[in-house]
Amino acid sequence: MGFLSLKPLASWIIDLNERVNFLTSWIDKGAPPTFWISGFFFPQAFFTGTLQNYARKCQIAIDELSFEFKIYDEIEHHEVTEKPEDGSFCYGMFFEGARWNSVTHCLDESQPKQLYSGGPMLLFLPRRNRIKPTSGFYECPMYKVLTRAGTLSTTGHSTNFCLWLEFPSRDPPEKWIRAGVAVFLALLY
Repeated sequence: MGFLSLKPLASWIIDLNERVNFLTSWIDKGAPPTFWISGFFFPQAFFTGTLQNYARKCQIAIDELSFEFKIYDEIEHHEVTEKPEDGSFCYGMFFEGARWNSVTHCLDESQPKQLYSGGPMLLFLPRRNRIKPTSGFYECPMYKVLTRAGTLSTTGHSTNFCLWLEFPSRDPPEKWIRAGVAVFLALLY
């Protein structure tokens, strides 16, 4: 069984080769400072592992942890040379229905005739007993592929939905909900 994908065969082979190269580099050189989240078969396990590492380090229950999302839009993933002290830098996400504006550091309307846009690098930072922000943010769903549908696997996780992200927004969340804004890890090409 292969990874979830909607790509035609030629694009799928390119994606497969990129995944193999990413994982081979990880094996040969050790854990990278940034992770290509789109390259994982089951990104939910990676996020759980990030929380587990922090829970063990701090000797606290994993159930008390959730992610805070720090956005790094002024630096590219290949420019990062050191791992964060806690959490994981991740890249390889795409917006549909909106774009990330690196000038205002907020969600913004898509450019004309641009269906998808690249997302910024995120630091998934574990926090204990974190209270979610109540305003100024859009809680954005992250999916593996564009279908926005999946089934529950034997682990109880969705085969497509990964988690909810939080992005700063000057507009109310209802605007982005009506626009169907979501983040995806793989496009059709």
